[in-house]
Amino acid sequence: MKELKHRSTCPVSTSLDVLGDRWTLLILRDMVFAGKSTYGQFLQSAEKMATNILADRLAVLEAQGLLTKAVAADKKSKFTYRLTEKGVDTVPILVEFILWGAKHCPTIIDPGLLAELQTEKDATVAKYQQRAREQALA
Repeated sequence: MKELKHRSTCPVSTSLDVLGDRWTLLILRDMVFAGKSTYGQFLQSAEKMATNILADRLAVLEAQGLLTKAVAADKKSKFTYRLTEKGVDTVPILVEFILWGAKHCPTIIDPGLLAELQTEKDATVAKYQQRAREQALA
């Protein structure tokens, strides 16, 4: 099991120990908003994460209880990853990053998603949390 050493007991610090590297939130983003669930799908993301980094971050997320790993139904040598309830709880964090980035950084975002987040944020968060829960059951 991949263990993390916490720098302090401050909630911001401990949250950053789990979520604060440059790749972890991108994996969660891909799971929530793109429906990705396999190692190969994560490798196809625009950010081009190195394979060793991806493997490490998936192991950390699993060890921290944010996702589960299971053998794929279609191929025994392939694994699928699903968010746990703890992982589903990151959806509001991801949404706030999306909104902040869309406002303050040169970004490209699906205009429909942005409009939905700007007009019905709570309902949109709930929708994506429900989708993640349904994917976990699939």
